[in-house]
Amino acid sequence: MWAERPSQPGSDGRHYDRARMTIGLDVPRVSLSAEGREGPVYSSVRDRPSPDAAGNPQGPAGADAAAPARLPRVHRNVLLLGVNSLLTDISSESVNAVLPLYLTSVLGFTPLAFGFFDGVYQGMSAILRIFGGMFADRRQRHKEVAGAGYALSAACKVGLLASTTAVPTAGVLFLDRVGKGIRTAPRDALISLSSEPETMGESFGVHRAMDTVGAFIGPIVAFALLSYTNHAYDSVFVVSLCIAVLGLGVLAFFVQNPPKERLEAARVQALTRRGTRELLANRAFRRIAVAGALLSLLTVSDAFIYLVYQRHTHMTSRPFPLLFVGTALAYLLLAIPFGRLADRIGRAPVFLGGHVFLIGSYLALRGSGPGSGFFTIAAMLGGLGAYYAATDGVLMALASAVIPAELRSSGLAWLTTVTTAAKFAASLLFGLVWSWQGPDRAVSWFLIGLVGVFPIALLVLVRPSRREEVPAA
Repeated sequence: MWAERPSQPGSDGRHYDRARMTIGLDVPRVSLSAEGREGPVYSSVRDRPSPDAAGNPQGPAGADAAAPARLPRVHRNVLLLGVNSLLTDISSESVNAVLPLYLTSVLGFTPLAFGFFDGVYQGMSAILRIFGGMFADRRQRHKEVAGAGYALSAACKVGLLASTTAVPTAGVLFLDRVGKGIRTAPRDALISLSSEPETMGESFGVHRAMDTVGAFIGPIVAFALLSYTNHAYDSVFVVSLCIAVLGLGVLAFFVQNPPKERLEAARVQALTRRGTRELLANRAFRRIAVAGALLSLLTVSDAFIYLVYQRHTHMTSRPFPLLFVGTALAYLLLAIPFGRLADRIGRAPVFLGGHVFLIGSYLALRGSGPGSGFFTIAAMLGGLGAYYAATDGVLMALASAVIPAELRSSGLAWLTTVTTAAKFAASLLFGLVWSWQGPDRAVSWFLIGLVGVFPIALLVLVRPSRREEVPAA
């Protein structure tokens, strides 16, 4: 039996069958397509023409082609941005894990000074997200704007190695937050603009899961380095710098801006009052922002939850960092399943369900004590990780469905800023109640408040059935 081969063009323009010429036999060269017509037979996949825009595998003339192959659910850009975020989070979280020790024990920050620093450190990026997002929308160059933010954060690692006193170090760390504020909204816009509407939740879930892998590995890397280098903080900063450069390289060389056809809407709207008014006049977007802000206002920060648990159980300082790892692990396991669930049953129910898990985490925290065992800590950390998995990427996907493509980056920046500012206010309020009535009363008040606000958020998000979603284009 002889394998058929395509005919080859000769010098006179005619096609000759190489198999026939070599063997000298009159082998009939007939192949049938799906519709019974003759069609060429290819000896390898490489010989087959590329599919045309309509999906015909034999090119524009191949109308008798088979059905096109199924495309992957998550876009290549999303996966590459996930790798970028994974590396960047290993870099940043390895530094964040040692900052309290470094600033207080090496640079001599008082608890009050560190508290002020931490508030500004966490809030600065939220304020700048709006401007980074609006600038990216204006220029329609989301990759470049995000890259500038990543590059600034990487450069700050060099600054940490060079500075040895409190004020310059604080300035470098604030610049690092500026970089984070610049990059976050354009990066989220790249994810949403690279995804189809029906897989938006899964795309954000995949990205957030990979991001959380970095948050999971970063503290482990930091404490391993400190253990093997006798608390040499510079070793953490050097490794962090190297990993940050790798993450920046992934973005610069492999991630692409969305196709032009997805960005054809009026570019001038992004940085104008008209564009902002259009965004804020979006009724569905306002509902999402209000619900997110109300629930965030009753969300206790991770640090406070861990500190209260430490007080309740008399936990020593050595295993304390493992609380962060436990929450990150729960998030990592649940981010993609919750993203898929949001695509299947709707994003609002999953987002609200995440706050049910948060209520369960508060209850576990309130009931913890010196005799608390594995199930108590698993309920607390598992509930907290499930809350983040069901709300973080899902909230962005929920908002992306109602924000026009040309305002996507700035819209996500507004939403992130509103919820982050509410969480910052929640931290200040929790600290005030703790100072006034103690940690147990503070947890109880926030638990009651979250239970009371939950029905309001439910009405705001679920009740408006007339809400029209804007295609993610």
